[in-house]
Amino acid sequence: MLIDRIDLFHVAMPLISPWRTAYGEDYVIESVLVRMASGGVVGWGETSPLATPTYSPEWAAGVFHVLKTWLAPRLVGQDIASGAALQERLGAIKGNPFAKAGLDLAWWDLFARQQGQPLFRVLGGKSPAVTVGADFGVTDSVPALLQQIAQAVNAGFARVKLKFRPGWDLPMLRAVRQAFPDSVFHIDCNSGYRLRDLPLFQQVDEFRLAMIEQPLAHDDILDHAKLQKAIRTPVCLDETVASVDRARQALEVGACGYINIKPGRVGGLTNAVAVHDLCVQHGIPCWVGGMLESAVGVAHCIALGTLPGFTYPADVFPSERFYRRDLGEPPITLSGRSQVQASAEPGLGTVPNLELLSLQTLQHWSSSGA
Repeated sequence: MLIDRIDLFHVAMPLISPWRTAYGEDYVIESVLVRMASGGVVGWGETSPLATPTYSPEWAAGVFHVLKTWLAPRLVGQDIASGAALQERLGAIKGNPFAKAGLDLAWWDLFARQQGQPLFRVLGGKSPAVTVGADFGVTDSVPALLQQIAQAVNAGFARVKLKFRPGWDLPMLRAVRQAFPDSVFHIDCNSGYRLRDLPLFQQVDEFRLAMIEQPLAHDDILDHAKLQKAIRTPVCLDETVASVDRARQALEVGACGYINIKPGRVGGLTNAVAVHDLCVQHGIPCWVGGMLESAVGVAHCIALGTLPGFTYPADVFPSERFYRRDLGEPPITLSGRSQVQASAEPGLGTVPNLELLSLQTLQHWSSSGA
């Protein structure tokens, strides 16, 4: 598949309300959309590392620069026959998985559209249905959080994820479990703790959680393995797993009982599928995570989530959860209680609204010079 042209769009998408985690607050989501063209067919990708290097070492403006300066030029005019070939072509550039993901995701959408097949089928998914959960960040008060959780539980969401950080930890969790004794919960620490906090996590064991997501440093494996051996609750790795090799190493040393797979964080769908396959081989359940992308990025996550190893409800949300108007069309909606559907159209079945894309674009670059 000859890559004729690549366009990059660094965008800022205003949130309905701030998203608060252990690493800070986001009022807008900065993301980079990639448009890739071949023979009159166009594919779209989206990678959302956020505006600042607080979730990972990458950030949206930096990703845009890396893409336009070093990565996209390596693909334009080249015949890229597979996702593996694309990754090999980009391999000389060290790290930068979010930047590489933008190109990889666009390639897969383009490839599926050329094949005339839905992306989820091309990836190996059997059924388009994906079970999802509800997520809540740090709120203004515990009563406000309990009210939001009640709405999610009443709506039938299969599980609820809670952000967990110093100052918003055990008392919050105790109140939640008392109010909802039988619901499925897990907590996401976003690297906010260290191994010295083991006594806190031993107390967390009391609350019968499905997992503790990324409790320790964003690049750590060994301390997570020590923590997992010292507590009953499964540890889930998120930020740590930035590549296929990191996933393999974590599984080999017993650092986790779950892995969250985000296409952007691992370098795209090519690597996300490879991490999924590793988890299946090791008998470790995995689930799809998101970065508050537009419907374009979420559609990629949904397609990935149709693979058989994704057994825990995904971090995939209806567009109205975060955006008054989604940059992508059609918006993401629930197809039933706690479910979304991968598109049956060729490729993603989702594209940006070009008018809104123009309004929200901070920077644009084209390989054609236009």
